Amino acid sequence: MPDRLPPLTAMRAFDAAARHMSFAKAADELHVTPAALSFQIKSLEEHLGAQLFRRLNRAVELTEAGHALAPGVADGFQALAAAWRAAERTQDNQTLTVTAGPAFTAKWLAPRLYEFAQSHPQVELRFSASLKMMDFGRDAIDVAIRFGYGKDEGLYSIPLAEEWVCPVMTPELARRFPTVESLKDAPLIFDDSIGFLKPRSDWQTWFRAVGIEHDPQNGPRFSQADHAIDAALAGVGVVLGRRALVVKDVADGRLVLPFPIALDTGVRFRFLCAQGAESRPQITAFRDWIVTEIDKTSHITEALTRLPSADFQTP
Repeated sequence: MPDRLPPLTAMRAFDAAARHMSFAKAADELHVTPAALSFQIKSLEEHLGAQLFRRLNRAVELTEAGHALAPGVADGFQALAAAWRAAERTQDNQTLTVTAGPAFTAKWLAPRLYEFAQSHPQVELRFSASLKMMDFGRDAIDVAIRFGYGKDEGLYSIPLAEEWVCPVMTPELARRFPTVESLKDAPLIFDDSIGFLKPRSDWQTWFRAVGIEHDPQNGPRFSQADHAIDAALAGVGVVLGRRALVVKDVADGRLVLPFPIALDTGVRFRFLCAQGAESRPQITAFRDWIVTEIDKTSHITEALTRLPSADFQTP
């Protein structure tokens, strides 16, 4: 049996026929005649030394060899298509496709995009708000902003600002609950999206950090951080807000940080792209803009005492 691969045109004919289970439909897809497609399939079978299809009356079905070949051929053409799209993107200096979680997209990116668009009118921005870990090649993504414990192996990765959580509320609520002790009686909001953090950065941990043994359990719970923050903005209660997601509302006065104790989570957002892609003009511009925007609100962090959440865990 020969070791060299058969011609790519024959493999493409097989892939189309295996997907459609019809030589006629495969020929239509490839814009060739059924006779030409049948010739390609026959040449592939001669190269293998075995039949790939059983020819039935007005139908075909895969043989054992055909079943063995079909998945790998399909994956191979998908990989080729993804590689070609990735190569094409290296020649595109205008389009920038960014993926980030829904909360970061809503609370950090969206309120600031006008400024980036004004200063970089040549860049066409596209966003995919998703927690799915996307593949830069397969999913045609240029930049990802991710939060968590990712190792980022094989990627260009820079950490963004340190992430802390701290009670935030409307100015009206702050006047009603002016002390840490009074906060025990305040309506509290629970952001369950940070439940994966180890060590925990929850209400019990924060109260312990300020010297109070209190483990609140009652209050509205949200699976999405931006929804929890929206509830706080509406005056529903007090939420442990993550720096990146509340800092603009704090800077603009819609939310306040009455108590200067924050918990360091030990986790950061990271700016990610494919290794080598960081030098593309639109990616460089977007990275530099994000870093500059973070610096604009660094004074808010300076007013806080940040304590490691690991120091206040339940024994």
